[in-house]
Amino acid sequence: MSNLVGHILVADDEESIRWVLTTALAGEGHTVDQADGGEAALRRLAEDHYDLAIVDIKMPDLDGLTLLSRAREQAVNTPIVIITAQNTMANAIEAMKRGAYDYVTKPFDIEEVHLLVQRALEMRRQAADLTRLERETRRRFELGVEIIGKTPAMQEIFKTIGRVAHTDAGVLIQGESGTGKELIARAIHSHSTRWSGPFVALNCSAVPRDLLESELFGHERGAFTGATEQRPGVFEVANGGTLFLDEIGDMPLELQAKLLRVLQEKELTRIGGREVIKVDARIIAATNQDLERSVKQSRFREDLYFRLKVVPIQVPPLRQRRGDIPELVAYFIEKINREMGTQITGVSVEARAMLNDHNWPGNVRELENTLVRAAVLAPGLTLMPRDLALATRDTAVTVYDDLSLEEVVRLKLKDYFRQTHDVDPTDLYQLIMERVERPLIELTLDRTNGNQLKAAAILGINRNTLHKKISELKITPKRRDADAT
Repeated sequence: MSNLVGHILVADDEESIRWVLTTALAGEGHTVDQADGGEAALRRLAEDHYDLAIVDIKMPDLDGLTLLSRAREQAVNTPIVIITAQNTMANAIEAMKRGAYDYVTKPFDIEEVHLLVQRALEMRRQAADLTRLERETRRRFELGVEIIGKTPAMQEIFKTIGRVAHTDAGVLIQGESGTGKELIARAIHSHSTRWSGPFVALNCSAVPRDLLESELFGHERGAFTGATEQRPGVFEVANGGTLFLDEIGDMPLELQAKLLRVLQEKELTRIGGREVIKVDARIIAATNQDLERSVKQSRFREDLYFRLKVVPIQVPPLRQRRGDIPELVAYFIEKINREMGTQITGVSVEARAMLNDHNWPGNVRELENTLVRAAVLAPGLTLMPRDLALATRDTAVTVYDDLSLEEVVRLKLKDYFRQTHDVDPTDLYQLIMERVERPLIELTLDRTNGNQLKAAAILGINRNTLHKKISELKITPKRRDADAT
């Protein structure tokens, strides 16, 4: 057993006993405090952290057995050893019944005390390790709660996590910034056989290009200017666990080749070193870029792309899974109240409509930040539209750049229904089709410089049908001048 050292309290009304124990324990490297009575000892146990207490059973103000009972009532979890001059069965039984770790009798052998202290400290260490393990286990199974999503796209992601978690297959997570790519990576790690190992994240776009190689593979002392000490890279730090390489698309080409070699060989050499170091870390990569396009543009290595993309996960932007917004709002409000001490009780109907209709270019991260700001600054307990700091439909120009045509149409239809909520429209299908057909035909004619034959070919309809539509919609084809640009 290694010699463990701890913070120990010695409580006895006899100064000579306190001196003997303090001197012996301090000589072994322990930090020792003293108390000359039971009341003083109880106060110290309640106010400070001790790894062990050695308490006399007979003290004038508060005896050791009563101290045991009161310490447990006050939730003091310090192991307590009772010292007794009367080696009776009754004392032994009563001390253990009240929660004593052990007891020793006077006169005691100091070596016996040392062994007892070591056993108690070892038990304390094991209990701390068990608590940490239980916390990690609980976190492992609770982590998925933070990934909110009932929409079909998110449910498929959850299924993929379940299928891939217990393998070491490489995973490439693609999606816009703020969609929760790192949360998905952490969920994979926490449900894998590597869950008790480290999870190390490196954002490749946040590290200067000239330092990224050192962050990945480590360096030896003196390898370059400023390398004053040996430093392991993230591959070594993540050994036995998971390495999450975020924004992998921003990694320079020359480093991509070195990364591929490490992935293939499972070994590396630090910068400035010669020692070959074996590494065993599962790789999960993420990017907000279209890596397939980057490969075609020779900005990303094709062999590395396929090495990373064994299992691809595409995370949809928030605007494409609006059905998850109510649940996300409820989750974040509960989290904000818990972590920031706010007392938000709900969101008004109008505010919910704003949250649901907003484009969310920053995705889930933007939603959370919006709610944090609103919760902290809101004058009332219910979040109102004015609290959200989002532009209203009446004054804002919605940004449609990242929306699909279907999403644009859906948003415009919501606007239309909101404006006519008191009257049910008639001939809605015809009305919408006309509003879609007019700009479609006008823009196509503009593209063909008014040439109806070419426009009909682009639209995939008969020229006579196009001519009829132009007449019905009262469209005037405009021909640009021949020298117009």
